[in-house]
Amino acid sequence: MSRIFVAGHRGMVGSAITRALQAAGRDTLLLRTRSELDLMDRAAVRAFFQREKPQQVYLAAARVGGILANDTYRADFIHDNLAIQLNVIDEAHRAGVERLLFLGSSCIYPKLAPQPMKEEHLLTGLLEPTNQPYAIAKIAGIEMVDAYHRQHGCDFRAAMPTNLYGPGDNFDLNTSHVIPALIRKFHEAKVANAPSVTIWGTGSPRREFLHVDDMAAACVFVMQLPRKTWDEKVGKPFINIGSGTDLTIRELAERIGEVVGYEGRLEFDTSKPDGTPRKLMDESRIRALGWAPAIGLREGLEQVYRTFAR
Repeated sequence: MSRIFVAGHRGMVGSAITRALQAAGRDTLLLRTRSELDLMDRAAVRAFFQREKPQQVYLAAARVGGILANDTYRADFIHDNLAIQLNVIDEAHRAGVERLLFLGSSCIYPKLAPQPMKEEHLLTGLLEPTNQPYAIAKIAGIEMVDAYHRQHGCDFRAAMPTNLYGPGDNFDLNTSHVIPALIRKFHEAKVANAPSVTIWGTGSPRREFLHVDDMAAACVFVMQLPRKTWDEKVGKPFINIGSGTDLTIRELAERIGEVVGYEGRLEFDTSKPDGTPRKLMDESRIRALGWAPAIGLREGLEQVYRTFAR
């Protein structure tokens, strides 16, 4: 049995990883709320690692949000994420952690990256301005993982998921990502019998989505790969995790409208930003290793809406 620290276990991604590990039932999970362990407090993080001696770490803790939150709280997004990463990654090294997985985001890629986005496209162009501080923090995390691997021989890895949705998502319209925001908008419009729903942007950007439980399964899969396999088959400090398919925001809105049962009009506010034109991950590396997602988008949307509408 391994002692495993899931940093950020109450967030959408961290809670999914926790569920996946608990279902396996073979490990001792070390779980701490923010009030019990502030990951931005270096001394507290050091004391935790020295006292608990985790053997593996899933670094899922992060400040996250949609376009509005990223663009409004730019200082918070870069400061908080850099602080969390610095403290956890370095203290994991100091405490002799056997294996660590750092979770990033597809926003690390250039705004106009070739599609689908391959791992080697990192740092080949300018980032999307609205989430640049967050993206830079996540790129710094990848570089830390690579640097500790090269200088200290640490078995530290990173995974870059596509856009995620699922249980534990954030439905606050000021900070949420697109799927929970649209689910809430359509549900409220249905309840109020509103004639239309307004959606940010033109509806033309293409996005890829992955259910968070698939993401959690991929994380556990990546962490269980022998180091020799990771070094030889991946050959990079990080690996993409995605569904392999995308659709336009308009198409996504239409699907969510169908799931919710809303029959009104869709109106697009073109004064609002679209963000990156397209974000489709190339997940050929992880597919070649034997992992594939199991939850289709329609099935996943229906599951999320059932939970939200309860």
